Amino acid sequence: MDNYKLFTWDKQRFANPLEMTKKLSSMGFKTTVIVDPGIKVEKNYGAYERGLTDNIFIKYPDSTNYSGQVWPGWCHFPDFTSDKARNWWKKEVKFFAETGVSGIWNDMNEIATWGQKMPSNVLFDYDGMKASHKQAHNVYGMQMARASFEGITEQVPNKRPFILTRAGYAGMQRYTAKWTGDNRSEDNHMLLGVRLMNSLGLSGVAFTGMDIGGFTGNPTVGLYARWIQIGAFNPYFRNHTAVNTKSSEPWSYGEEVLEISRNYISLRYKMLPYLYSAFYEASTSGQPIMRSLAIDYTHDAKVYDTQFQNQFFFGKAIMVAPFESTDKYGKVYFPKATWYNLYTADKEQGNQEKIIQLNMHKLPVYVKESSIIPMQSLIQTTAEKPTDTLTIHVYKGELNNNYVYYEDDGDSYNYEKGEFFKRVILYSPSTKSLVFDKVEGNYKSKFNYIKVVFTGFDDLKALKNAGKSINTKNEFVSLLTPISRFDPQGNNNPAEGYQAKSLIIKNDTDKISLSW
Repeated sequence: MDNYKLFTWDKQRFANPLEMTKKLSSMGFKTTVIVDPGIKVEKNYGAYERGLTDNIFIKYPDSTNYSGQVWPGWCHFPDFTSDKARNWWKKEVKFFAETGVSGIWNDMNEIATWGQKMPSNVLFDYDGMKASHKQAHNVYGMQMARASFEGITEQVPNKRPFILTRAGYAGMQRYTAKWTGDNRSEDNHMLLGVRLMNSLGLSGVAFTGMDIGGFTGNPTVGLYARWIQIGAFNPYFRNHTAVNTKSSEPWSYGEEVLEISRNYISLRYKMLPYLYSAFYEASTSGQPIMRSLAIDYTHDAKVYDTQFQNQFFFGKAIMVAPFESTDKYGKVYFPKATWYNLYTADKEQGNQEKIIQLNMHKLPVYVKESSIIPMQSLIQTTAEKPTDTLTIHVYKGELNNNYVYYEDDGDSYNYEKGEFFKRVILYSPSTKSLVFDKVEGNYKSKFNYIKVVFTGFDDLKALKNAGKSINTKNEFVSLLTPISRFDPQGNNNPAEGYQAKSLIIKNDTDKISLSW
């Protein structure tokens, strides 16, 4: 911005923003700009003059505009609880759309100001009902995010924008993703962020994240490595650090952390089909992506024990057990079920607590029996297409499972017109079958083939596809690349993984029935 003034570009640093955003787009990058609600009080500054003309600022009871100090200096603030101010903001947002911006990051919208709390006697329109600051405070941030969302979608129709907010309220999930604000580079803030996101999930807010590595302060090598691992299992995965802190890209922490980070970022990109299907479920049922164990194990007293309060599910299948970066051992609670180690397929029985050894290279992650996890080949950005084979990991268990797999173009609103690819995958241990139901929707899957990987099916010998015998092959499954030992002697460092049975079938839209 030009001296932090909203709806401006710094003309020296960004002489041609439209050409810049076009160039970035051609490289696979999308541009998001940060916006605050504060409009600088400055004569001849366009947004300020238009705001005065349209009379959209928050006011004191005597009708004077409230002022607070933020990044640009003294500011007035649009009253986003009024339809008039939201419409004004939507017109202002056109400025970003015209310069190729794809997303808006709404910050400081609690409202935050320097060294002062917003006075309690300011008045808000509250959609014509008038309200005090006490009543309107919490809804303000959500209404700002709403105005940003509606403004961008009006200017760029049929494109899903990326909207992020620091403040919000119930219902904000219709408009925006949410991050947990300015955390610190400390183990307790890392785990606090986990609990915050679990709580937000319980409140119906599914698209959440925290600043990986911490916003203020400088994380240790071990803390950064652990935080990156946990972040790979958050709905929104972003590192972010303040000015005057040390650089926080993965390579800033040395080769070992770079390899650890690459492992977990790559694992997340491979798991995007699973994550995207979880987002679809969240958008239709409200079930969060990152979820407290209490959702699936409501009547299990152990999940309410504070020593297990940081454990969470990532989707329905995956249980993550985060620990502080300095812990050498940790206690994990396994609820009722059989659990597979994600990396080795070693089994753990449910209804037990277990002390496990921890190390910097791996985060404890487990998969629930009977789970179905779709994965794809490694890509570096969602603009890049994976190979044409979708890998479906099926974990042997005694529970029936109906899993909804979902695809669409990931970019437009055409799914509202039937342009989606959805199918139910049913695992039945009693009938020893895996059924891919007939596809719903008109969208062509990006995958022409399905590879099914059977984990834990040690006695699987013969398979049938619609009654016809089909051969399986042995496959070595390795989800992480071995971390170099950084040993000048160059000792052997074999890949960790497990043996499983696999087969490849065509991704037909009609029903596919596998039995054994």
